[in-house]
Amino acid sequence: MASTPGELTVRSGRVKHARRLATRAFRADHREFLAEGPQAVREALAHERAALEVFATVDATDQHADLVAAARRADVTWHVVTDDVVAALTDTVQPQGVVARCAMLDRPLEALLDREPTFLVVCADIRDPGNAGAVIRCADAAGAHGVVFVGDSVDPYNPKSVRATVGSLFHLPIVVARDISSSLAAVQAAGLAVLAADGQGDVGLFDEQLDLSLPTAWLMGNEAWGLPDEVRALADGVVAVPIFGQAESLNLATAAAVCLYSTARARHGG
Repeated sequence: MASTPGELTVRSGRVKHARRLATRAFRADHREFLAEGPQAVREALAHERAALEVFATVDATDQHADLVAAARRADVTWHVVTDDVVAALTDTVQPQGVVARCAMLDRPLEALLDREPTFLVVCADIRDPGNAGAVIRCADAAGAHGVVFVGDSVDPYNPKSVRATVGSLFHLPIVVARDISSSLAAVQAAGLAVLAADGQGDVGLFDEQLDLSLPTAWLMGNEAWGLPDEVRALADGVVAVPIFGQAESLNLATAAAVCLYSTARARHGG
């Protein structure tokens, strides 16, 4: 079902509600978030319970007939709106013309562990939304079974995080848990070795004695200060990503990519 252009304005109740999803507290209260851009909206519509409604400009509606058809198949209302409505729903300089209001999809850690995962990523106290989204995207690409955000981590439903996932947010389980210690203990009790990525590791990522084919959960720390000693001590091992050139370090998203793909190689051969 589609509305007609101009039926909704920036003062309409539906639009005001969607605009307020820019704030974390409102997202948490309503268990909803916004996904911007054709790829994110495509993945939201493909998910059986993510997309709730779509706002799109006339141009975007004309350009993305496949998305309109997907919304129709999913029985999701497609609102054709003016450019200023879409602009009000985004925080980008050049909006892509289409935004979906979506239901949050994260689940309790226990529900994820009940699925007997053998490859996870745990992000502790990471603060940059772009990094959060990039880790989710990389985890999806590497074949991880879920991403767990613990401690004072950024909201993975932050608009910048959602954009950085490029739709991967809808592909794999996400967990948001406050307590780092109990979360890591639960992961270990489920049979996964928690490996902390840290510059001062006990073993190098490419060392032969490191067997990444075993059930593994990578623990990634804050962008600025890494993993505090008390958190690092909770891991089963501390792994250093080697630096062969003169770079001081790798940023979080890059380090995560290297670690995750090292695990993917061990799991899939090559």
